[in-house]
Amino acid sequence: MTALDMKLPVSLKAERDGDVAILKLARPLKRNALNDEAILGIETFFTSLPDDIGAVLLHGEGEHFSAGLDLGELKERDVTQGIAHSGLWHRAFEKIQFGKVPVVAVLHGAVVGGGLELAAAAHVRVAEHSTYYALPEGSRGIFVGGGGSVRLPRLIGVARMMDMMLTGRTYSAEEGQAIGLSTYLTEAGHGFDKGLTIARHIATNAPLTNFAVMQALPRIAEMPPGSGFAVEALMSAIAQADGEAKARLKDFLEKRAPKVKPT
Repeated sequence: MTALDMKLPVSLKAERDGDVAILKLARPLKRNALNDEAILGIETFFTSLPDDIGAVLLHGEGEHFSAGLDLGELKERDVTQGIAHSGLWHRAFEKIQFGKVPVVAVLHGAVVGGGLELAAAAHVRVAEHSTYYALPEGSRGIFVGGGGSVRLPRLIGVARMMDMMLTGRTYSAEEGQAIGLSTYLTEAGHGFDKGLTIARHIATNAPLTNFAVMQALPRIAEMPPGSGFAVEALMSAIAQADGEAKARLKDFLEKRAPKVKPT
């Protein structure tokens, strides 16, 4: 692995492994709590990715992915300032969900509050068995502000999110896998390797297909069926007309590409 040449705060570390960029949350003594500096750094990272990067791996240093908002830096804000602060998180996480390339998040330990909001912005989530999820905002007199009320109900439903916020309920890694908070579950210490393998595979996909999955699919899912079918047909036509798609299909038809098999 080699370092990526980016101007990031000390709370973040950026590397690359071939065509996969790796972003590490690096405040282990603070359980990788997210302050404004880190959020701005995340936005910088995702807007400054080199053109030859095909996927991103996001993980946390130490025993936890992220315990969420750094409450030690929570300031007294009026309503206007509060809206602007939430907008800072929204912009940064938007660069993840609708950014340049797909993002794989590797989760372990605490995935709490803003840490869960960050994880929800990724496209694939790999959880180790040490992972636990919570939204303790209700007991602290605050509300989610990093896009959680938009993204999390799409993963687990409104009722489950309400329960987490109202009661402080914590989900284990196994429970999180069952309800859709993660897409893969691994043993302790194996999450990074699993996530990197997935990211490397994603990076080999046709860039236009990855773009369609990231940008078009979630929007189609929110459309009325008639509009969704129309956009799907348009995106399908655009993708199959791409030169790389034609070359890959030719390789498959001429038996130069592997067939799908159980893993």
